[in-house]
Amino acid sequence: MLQLHVNDETSRLRAVVLGTAKSNGPTPKIEDAYDPKSALHIKQGTYPAEEDMVREMEAVAAVFRKYDVVIHRPEVIENYNQIFARDIAFVIEDKFIKSNILPDREREIHAIDYLINQIDPEKVITLPEEAHVEGGDVMPYHDYIFVGTYTGDDYPDYITARTNIQAVNALKELFPNKKVKAFELRKSNTDAKNNALHLDCCFQPVGKDMAIIHKNGFLIEEEYNWLVDLFGKDKVFEITKDEMYHMNSNIFSIAPDVVISEKGFTRLNAWLRANGITVEEVPYAEISKQEGLLRCSTMPLIRDKN
Repeated sequence: MLQLHVNDETSRLRAVVLGTAKSNGPTPKIEDAYDPKSALHIKQGTYPAEEDMVREMEAVAAVFRKYDVVIHRPEVIENYNQIFARDIAFVIEDKFIKSNILPDREREIHAIDYLINQIDPEKVITLPEEAHVEGGDVMPYHDYIFVGTYTGDDYPDYITARTNIQAVNALKELFPNKKVKAFELRKSNTDAKNNALHLDCCFQPVGKDMAIIHKNGFLIEEEYNWLVDLFGKDKVFEITKDEMYHMNSNIFSIAPDVVISEKGFTRLNAWLRANGITVEEVPYAEISKQEGLLRCSTMPLIRDKN
């Protein structure tokens, strides 16, 4: 049996699912793109090539091996995008929660059935059908669970709105001992610089008590201010609109003092190092063209208990 445990974003990682870019399929048609950034690259003819994305993911796998992290990969489905393992499910405490994901992507979860079968069935949770959620919007932080959402009446009009209020309420029921705190995110189907696809596209805790944040990703200023107050202004790294577009908040922590980051994030990586964090730099700029980065393509299964 797999004994799951995840209570935050930064405790020492022991086991993880890393997505795969193998047999990723042809470049999608523009009308089939799930987000404005992918659509832009399809239009420009700069959509990433499979071999480049495979190479980028192997660089991440090499870092995990360096730190003795057990790596699980999805079974490869022919001509199918399986990079973003974070979307399909997430672990909080010892529970494995399946996401209710975009219907076109339902096959992704079955590629890790071999893993789910090693988990106590009572710990595998399927949320009610009306609760839409993706793992990029869900962030355990000690006593809190932070959830990115969008509750506007026009929710169905946004392919970029992935987590609804029903999911927030379902998580409150599942974890009565946690404070579930929801944040309204800015959504756009057409402008990637004004679209926070998931909470981890505009915010992420890092180290022991710090955070990366982008103000404009939040629709409601008070909610952004609440987060800044929680961490303290001197512990928060504010990223620009361009840095958000390039996914600077979507790095991934192996431990409080070790992160994997994109090598082009010069300003962020310098700040992390100045705060005593080892930065393992990898190339990930091709994958980021699909509006996802390191956190999006990883699903932690086991982190150390604090």
